[in-house]
Amino acid sequence: MLALSARGILPKVDYAIFADTGWEPRSVYRHLDRLEREIAEPASIPILRVSSGNIRVDALNPDHRFASMPLYILNQDGRPGMTRRQCTGEYKIKPIKKQVRELLGYPYPARIPREVHVEQWVGISTDEFHRAKDSDVKYMKNRHPLIDLGWSRSDCIRYLTSLGLADTPKSSCLGCPFHGNAQWRNIRDESPEEWSDVVDFDARIRQGNARANASGNPLLGQAYLHRSRVPLSEAPIDHVTAAEWAARQQEVDEATGPVDPEELEQGVADGCSPWSCRGSEPEQLRDDFGLAS
Repeated sequence: MLALSARGILPKVDYAIFADTGWEPRSVYRHLDRLEREIAEPASIPILRVSSGNIRVDALNPDHRFASMPLYILNQDGRPGMTRRQCTGEYKIKPIKKQVRELLGYPYPARIPREVHVEQWVGISTDEFHRAKDSDVKYMKNRHPLIDLGWSRSDCIRYLTSLGLADTPKSSCLGCPFHGNAQWRNIRDESPEEWSDVVDFDARIRQGNARANASGNPLLGQAYLHRSRVPLSEAPIDHVTAAEWAARQQEVDEATGPVDPEELEQGVADGCSPWSCRGSEPEQLRDDFGLAS
C-alpha cells in the first residue's frame, strides 16, 4: 500500500506507521529501512515507528506486566493447550492508537470530538476479505484499499516483484509461536545468532511468563514456542510429511484444532499484523487509555 500510494496508484497517505515489538528479525528492520529510503522519503511520506517496549525483555522481567504471547502448552495431564494472545493488542494496536491520537491533536486524557477521525488503511487482500472489519474506535475509520482494487495476495507479490521487492520478509516477532517450520529453519540456517536467541527464549519461558511466576501464579504445565511442544532446539522443524507429523502429534490440538500441513510448514501467512493477524480473530481491545471500544 505504501508503494501504491507513493506512485500515485492510490491517494497519497499522510503517514505510514510501523509498530515495533522490539524483537523483529533483522531482515525486517533492514527491509523497513529500505522502504523508507527508496519508497517513502522520495514521496515525502513519513514512516512513524511506534513501540510499547521490547516484548522479549518484558516477558522475562518479573517486575513488568506482560501481555501474553500465544504459547503452546503441555498441561500436567499431558493434554495440549495454548495461552491467550494479548501481544498483538499490547505491542501493535495500542501504540498505533496512541500515535493516531497524537496526530489528531487529542492525546489522553482529551476526548476526541465525534466528527474528528483518521482514515486508516489496513492491508487485507481479497484472499482474506472476511477479516475486513470496521475499527473498534470512532476516531479511526478503516479502509481496505487492496480489496477495493480487487488485489489478491498473488497480485501483491507480483507488484512487489516488479519493484525489486520480491524478498519482502514477514513482519512478526523473532520468536513468534505462529512461525511455520520453514521460518524456523530459515532462522536456524541463515542467522545462527538469532537462532541462539530464540532457543534461549524458548527455554526461559518453559514455566510461563516471569511476572506470573513472581506473583505466585505459576503456569500449571509447560510452555513452548513450537507446536510439537518440545524444546525448540529439538523440535521437528525439518520438512516432514503430513503422515510423519500425525505420527508425532498424538493428541488433537484442542487450542487450535487440527493442523493444516501447509500452515505447519509456512506458518501464519500474514504474520501478526494489526487487525489482520491470522493466528486467531483480531483482538478486541479497549481504547489504549480507557475509552471503550
